[in-house]
Amino acid sequence: MRLFLLTLALILCCTTTCRAGDVIVVADGKLRPVVEIVSGISKTLKTPLRTYSPVQVRGRLETVVAEEQAKVVVALGKEALAEALHLPTHILVIYDMVVVPPPISRPNTTGFYMATPAREYAEFISNHLHDAFTQIAVIGSREQIHLLARGDSSRLSTYSVRNTYDFVTTLQQLGSADAILLLPDISMLTQTALDEAYLLSFKRKIPLLGVSEKHVKDGALFALVVDPVNVGRLIGEYASRALKGANVGQLPPSPPRKFELFLNLDTARKMGIRVPEDLLRMAKRTYP
Repeated sequence: MRLFLLTLALILCCTTTCRAGDVIVVADGKLRPVVEIVSGISKTLKTPLRTYSPVQVRGRLETVVAEEQAKVVVALGKEALAEALHLPTHILVIYDMVVVPPPISRPNTTGFYMATPAREYAEFISNHLHDAFTQIAVIGSREQIHLLARGDSSRLSTYSVRNTYDFVTTLQQLGSADAILLLPDISMLTQTALDEAYLLSFKRKIPLLGVSEKHVKDGALFALVVDPVNVGRLIGEYASRALKGANVGQLPPSPPRKFELFLNLDTARKMGIRVPEDLLRMAKRTYP
């Protein structure tokens, strides 16, 4: 009997240990970027990690956190973040899979965002395509220009637009730009607006620089897209530091630090742009 009770206690202890997670991820695990981010987190985080979908924790995330005895919650996506923002402030919340950082008043909250700063495009061009472009027109909302393109490079000229009409009108009036960088405002980058942008781009032989692989597939010259595995590593590092007592919840949101290159070689050919061999080797994917 004593042996049975001892065995039962060991089983219960193991079950509790296996269930408990210092870090909880709230995300839709069916999405490929989520899978890659979680993979990156696991590479740098040496403590238990459990993943819940937003549906599983809707309205009960605080209870789940208490059951898991979690100290850190990683929220991937707007729905997950909305749930996490209601947690007690002693729980660190780290977010990602948002295009730009949302306004958040909750303390002990930090994260990463997916929009690539304009300076990364300017530096990339300086390093690899410096003979092709001297002036890049950056078009986006005032808020996104302030976040992603303020004072970054002499190569950049910024154009603030308020809506789709402003966006198309600004494109039509551009004269001296060698390339056009689109900032990721989904309210302005409608398919109709993008179709007009591609048409003007090819008509005037001014390449568009996109913000996604789809933009490149549709006709943009290239795009620098966040590397989700690397973001996961950074999240894991933040979580590890927090578990050791570091106050990472006061750090400002960070942009991507490593990117994947997508190239449209057909666009380059039609616009007479020579693509160096090193870019072909760097590209994760080329079209066509």
